[in-house]
Parts: sequence; structure tokens; C-alpha cells
Amino acid sequence: MASVFFRFCVVVLFVSGWAVAPALSRSNDRIFDYFTLSLSWSPTYCSSKSGRKDRNQCQSGRRYAFVVHGLWPQYENGWPQYCKTNHYWVGRGQIKRMLDIMPSKRLIIHEWKKHGTCSRLGQKEYFKLVRTLYKKILTPARYIAPSRPLLITPETLISDFIKTNKGLKASMLSVQCGNSRNRARLSELRICFSKKGQLIDCGANERRKCRAKTLVLPPVR
Repeated sequence: MASVFFRFCVVVLFVSGWAVAPALSRSNDRIFDYFTLSLSWSPTYCSSKSGRKDRNQCQSGRRYAFVVHGLWPQYENGWPQYCKTNHYWVGRGQIKRMLDIMPSKRLIIHEWKKHGTCSRLGQKEYFKLVRTLYKKILTPARYIAPSRPLLITPETLISDFIKTNKGLKASMLSVQCGNSRNRARLSELRICFSKKGQLIDCGANERRKCRAKTLVLPPVR
């Protein structure tokens, strides 16, 4: 009887876990649904413990504002990661070509291994697409190189990008700032694209958004 009860509990736990766990995958078998381009606010990262140690991105004179965090293949709910490939190595030439918009060698390598390998693109094509989609999004003037902290709302940030980019809608954007509901620093802005590179509404992965009343953007230094 105890054995039957144990098997029943295992089944219940398995089914429950299946229902709530994100749909992660380490294979290329399942085709993803869309891309998310993540733009990180570099001054926030550079003010963190990790950022203060990052000479490539954060040393004096590196005046980065929005930079590419990554381009992520997404399912409507969940995402693939670390897919099988014969090309894990990222060469120096490729890294050098990306440093102006992804100013970290470690980040470039990590993003290829975790996300690029699941894009169904070759390495060269993947990074070319990263740049193409990045260039499609125009940064509103006041976010290019602010010399003082910007205090806005998440809604203002979205509105500014919509006004600056034709065809962009709030449903295509997701502001990330952590879990604070009062005051928080901007972490990143996520923008959703179809597999053909067209702006589209985001999926369930981007529904968890910044809920802070005041969004702080540290200045570019």
C-alpha cells in the first residue's frame, strides 16, 4: 500500500511541475515563435558590484547608454536555451565586430551559447540579425547620453519609444526593473520581433514588467 501511495505522489508532483515550469529546451527540435531583443541600460549595470569590475564596459570613458544584452528565441510561453551545435566557439573577429553594441566579450560568448544556438541561424547570421534589429530601434534623444539621473515612469519610457519609432506599440515592449513597486533602477527594455524581423506583440514571457512608480536611469559617465 505504501508503495502505491509513493508512486501516486511522484505522478502528482511530476504533473504539477510540468504545469508550472517554463518550457525550456536544450534541443533544436521545437521551432521557437518569436525573438526578444533585450536592451540593457548600461549605467545601471555599471553601478552594480559586477559592473564595477567590468573594465570593458564600465571603465572611465566608456559612455554607453542602451546596449544589447541579447537576442533571445522565445516560445509563446517559455524559451529554448543551450541548443546543440557544432560551433560553440566565438572567434576574435566576430567578438570585435560586436563590441560597439555589446561591449563585453564574455556577454557575446554567453549570448551565443545560451540563445544564439537556438536561433536556427549560423553564428555569423545570428550576430548580423542582432545588429539589424538593434538598428531598427531609434533611441529617443533624452536617453542617448544623459549627464544627470532621469526620473520617469515605466509608462513614460514606453511612450517615448513609441513616439520615436513608427509602428511600435506598448504591447511590443516590456520594461524590466526588478521587483520594487516604489522606486527602481531601469535594468532593460525588451522589444519583440517576428522571426522575419518585424515588430510584433510580445508573448507571455514579457508580461512580468516593471511595476515601480518611479523609474531611475543613472547618468552616462
